[in-house]
This record gives sequence, C-alpha cells and structure tokens, in this order.
Amino acid sequence: MVTFLLVLLLILLFATTPIFVALGLSSFLAVLLMSDIQPMILIQGLFGGIDQFALMALPFFILAANIMDVGGLSKRILRWSSSIVGHITGGVAMTTQVSSMFFGALSGSSPATVIAIGKIMYPELVRKKYDKAFSSGLLASAGAVSLIIPPSITLIIFGSVTGVSVGSLFIAGIGAGAIYGLSSIVYIYFYAKKNKLPKDKRASFKEVVTSTRSALWALLIPVIILGGIYGGIFTPTEAAGVSAIYALFVSVVIYKEMNWKSFYQTLLDSAITTAQVLVLVAAAQVLGWILTRGGVPQQIATFITANIDSAVTFLLLINIVLLVLGMFMEGVAAITILAPLIYPTAISMGIDPVHLGVIVIANLAIGMYTPPFGINIFVTQTITKINMVEMLPGLMKFFAVNIVGLLIITYIPEVSLFLVHLLE
Repeated sequence: MVTFLLVLLLILLFATTPIFVALGLSSFLAVLLMSDIQPMILIQGLFGGIDQFALMALPFFILAANIMDVGGLSKRILRWSSSIVGHITGGVAMTTQVSSMFFGALSGSSPATVIAIGKIMYPELVRKKYDKAFSSGLLASAGAVSLIIPPSITLIIFGSVTGVSVGSLFIAGIGAGAIYGLSSIVYIYFYAKKNKLPKDKRASFKEVVTSTRSALWALLIPVIILGGIYGGIFTPTEAAGVSAIYALFVSVVIYKEMNWKSFYQTLLDSAITTAQVLVLVAAAQVLGWILTRGGVPQQIATFITANIDSAVTFLLLINIVLLVLGMFMEGVAAITILAPLIYPTAISMGIDPVHLGVIVIANLAIGMYTPPFGINIFVTQTITKINMVEMLPGLMKFFAVNIVGLLIITYIPEVSLFLVHLLE
C-alpha cells in the first residue's frame, strides 16, 4: 500500500496537481484499492489533523499579516530601514533585506513579505542600477526569512506536528533568522562594492528619529508577541489574537490607513489563505498516518541507526533531503510529511528538538526560492516581469551564501539556542 501511495503521489505532484489534492487523492486511493481500512477513517483523520490547539494561532497571524500590509506598517518599516542602512555600500539592497526581516517578523508569511517589500523596492533597485537578476534573487531570498523569524507559520506547524514548544521555537528563530539575513547582507556589501553601485546620503539624526517614531508602532509587534509569551502574559496562540487586534488598532486609529471596506476585504483574503493552509495540513496529516501505519518511520529510523553513527552526518543528510524536498514542495506540506519521520531518530541521536525545528525551517526557507518550483520565484516574477532563466544567476548566488548561513545554524546550535537557554 505504501509503495502504491508514494508512486501515485509522485505522479500527481509531477503532473502539477494541487498539492492538497495530490496528498488527499493518493491517500484515499491507496486505502480504497490496496487495503481493508475503512475510508471513513480518512475522513475522521482529515478533521483530526486540524483539531489541534497550536493551529488556532494560524488564522490570527495570517489576519495580522494582511492587516499590516494594507494598514501602512510595511511602508514605515521600509523608511526606517533605509534611514539605518541606506548610506552603507549596497544600502538600497540592504534596506530590502532588513525590511524583509522586520516585515517577516510582523507577518510570518514569505509570499506576503515578497509582495509587500518587493513592489516598493524593486523599482528603486533598478533605478539605482542593480542588475535585474540580482534584484530578483534578493527579493525572493529576502522574503524567505519570514519562515524562520517569529511569528513564523511554519514554526507553528512544526510545533503542532512534533509537540515541541512553539514559544521556544519562536525564540530560537530570532538567532537563526539573524544569521540567515546576515549571510545575505555580507554578500550584498561585496556585490555593491565590486560593481561600484551608488549609496544614499547618510540620514541625519533627526531623520532617523522621525522614521523610528513613525515605525515604532510596527516595530513593537515582535516585542509584544515574544515578551508576552515569555513573560507569561499569554500563550503563543493568544499572542496571535493579540497581534491581530494590535495591528488593527494601529492601522485604523494610529496610522488611519484602513477603513471598514478594506478591513472587510482583508478578512476575506485572510479566510481564503487560512483555508488553503489548513486543507493542506489536513491532507498531509492523513498521508502521515498511512505512512506511520505502514511502518515507514520505523524503517527510516532502522536504516539511519544501521548506517549513520554520528549526529553530524545525520544533520548533513537531513539538510540535503530537505533542500531537495523544498525545491518541489511548499513548507507546510513538507513539515507535516517529513517532521514525524525524522523527529524520533533525531531525538535518539541527542539532537535538541528546538534546534532540529530551526534546522528544518531554515532548509525550507531556502527551498522557497530554489528552482524549479520555489513559490517565491513565481511571486517575484509577478513584480519583476522576468522569466526564471533570467532570474537564475541572482537566485543561485543568494542560494550559495544562504547555504553558508544554514551550515552555521546547523552545526553551531548556540546560535539558535542561546536565547532559549537564557530565558529558561
């Protein structure tokens, strides 16, 4: 049954069938044709897959992200970032990277970050003589950091699938996200210096203060979320609701850039996005149940135990598998399928579960813009209007430098765990 299921799943995926359909249809047909399991169990599994407390945070964080985009928070983050790094060599590109890191911390959505930052910064990058391939690679890779920096939807999914504390994953994501972003910033600096690209005039102290004051309400969101979680004021799930209410308050009352008509449209968009994510999670949970019933996790664990005797080698293998998987599959689906398979083995090898979660997410972040099917590539194309072949040189250079960041995250655990241990 498992072999039939996996073959059918691959056929459907390569036929560009929507992922939730490929997961659900392959699972249903495998059970119906190759086993004596009652199909009703799969229906129960679909609903059971999303009947998890941790997943209640998803709709609120998605709503908060959309409110922030419509409500003017992203524009203020951009102006603030420009006042801080715009005068450095590669300042416009650095502004794009830094703004993406902060907007990712507000939204938790990679495609949303690409769109919100890219539609403003891409024309500016081209105007400042940055190569189109470089600019496209920057937008696609910079947006991916939102998978790592809290409040990340993919971190929530990993926590719900494995039982790892979402709060601890959020804290670990700060250090990992900083390393990911820094690897790109170092490359941006040397690229701009080599190509003698212009930089902006240094912002005056008054301009920095003004832009900081304007963006302060937006910059406070990560502080409120993480401070509230670790201060014991609210849970990660409650933090999601707080972030949505706070974003609405700032957008309507403080910035006054959202009216009730745009809020209604934001609610509709958020509901659609939430449904897309949850139906994917439900279908993937059913697939995971069938694989577990077929003994696949145990077989993988036995193979690894028999052939791999060190955590270093195991983590290298996991990185390779996740990077390849990330090229073809969206992060939420990859986590729900793979995390239950590798988690028990990783724990048995002494790997910290929080560290494992950050490694998994960092790999999938890179997969978001890795050809041929990285979703950020297609989102970026809607902004830049250039094809994948033209984008490829820029994409692969950012891929190379982010791989360096990934190796640091993987093999220096304290990069991610320092704050977690400090707050324990």
